[in-house]
Amino acid sequence: QVQLVESGGGLVQAGGSLRLSCAASGSRSTITAMGWYRQAPEKQRELVARFTSSGSTNYADSVKGRFTISRDNAKNTVYLLMNSLKPEDTGVYYCNARPGPFEFWGQGTQVTVSS
Repeated sequence: QVQLVESGGGLVQAGGSLRLSCAASGSRSTITAMGWYRQAPEKQRELVARFTSSGSTNYADSVKGRFTISRDNAKNTVYLLMNSLKPEDTGVYYCNARPGPFEFWGQGTQVTVSS
C-alpha cells in the first residue's frame, strides 16, 4: 500500500509562489508515474502536472510557463513549484501515484490565491 503525504499549501496573494511536496512511502521502488491534480469548488478534478510512466512531463495549458514539476527519486518525492499564482489556481491539490496497474491519492492540500 502506497501512502502519499502532501505539504506546502497555504494562502498566498496573486503573483506569489508556493511549492508543494508529495512524499511517497510503502513502495519498494521509485514510482515513475506521479503528479498533481487539483479540484476547485464545484468543479471536476483536473490534471495540473505529472510525470508519465516513461518519465516525460505533462502540464495543463493553464499552468504552462508558471508551474514546474520536479522530483527527488532518492526520497520518492515529487514537487510542484507554482509561480505567478492566480486566483483561478485556488483549489485542493492532490498528489497522484500510479505504480503499475494501481493508483493512489494523497489527502490533498489547500491552495488559496487571493486577488
